[in-house]
Amino acid sequence: MEGYDASTYGERFADVYDEWYGDVSDAAATVSVLAELADGGAVLELGVGTGRLALPLAARGLDVHGVDASPAMVERLRAKPGGGAVHVTLGDFADVDVDVPGGFAVAFVAFNTLFNLTTAEAQQRCFTNVAGRLRPGGAFVLEAFVPDTDAAPTGGGVTTRSITADRVELQATLADLTDQTISGSTISISPSGITLRPWHIRWATPLQLDAMAAAAGLVLADRWGGWERVERSPDDRRHVTVYRRPEA
Repeated sequence: MEGYDASTYGERFADVYDEWYGDVSDAAATVSVLAELADGGAVLELGVGTGRLALPLAARGLDVHGVDASPAMVERLRAKPGGGAVHVTLGDFADVDVDVPGGFAVAFVAFNTLFNLTTAEAQQRCFTNVAGRLRPGGAFVLEAFVPDTDAAPTGGGVTTRSITADRVELQATLADLTDQTISGSTISISPSGITLRPWHIRWATPLQLDAMAAAAGLVLADRWGGWERVERSPDDRRHVTVYRRPEA
């Protein structure tokens, strides 16, 4: 998408992110699993955003670090109670440049956020950088949707997101099955004008993610159908996957 970079999504969505996506998944269940996996060790979140997960993890007494490319998102995190307890690095999380003595116990990327890296090369670079910052036995936890490659859309379209007396919100998308990308923009039309909130993702299948992990020296440890750690079925459209850095 021309004119789109690592910070664009956060900069355009920061003002509505908590309202629109604050309950996008079960934060309590997510935090519970991550805290258990960390077992008191340091935690790194990629795409920390406004702190939906990082803040409750820090409230449990964990040493929480986050990476995000959007100053607007980080500003909102900082303004929240406990925001100062999260160590934030501003930058593209494909190029993870955060270390703690001994390495992180857990690094994670939640709710499709890995797919905000819009090329296979950037996604692979992320895996490799994370692997180098985990302690031996440390976990890289990834949550993402499972693309239905048989029914994946191609081409473009416009759908209606919501309509009120004072606002119309549309969703315009353009999909490319060959590149595994979807570009979109949420278009808000109101008496005050038109606001465009663009987004751009590159999806990957679980098998493709496994290949990236293996290339980075990580080992598949668990794959669940959700944060409740239920066994994943072939029909599940989401997965939570745990990769580990080998002990030796």
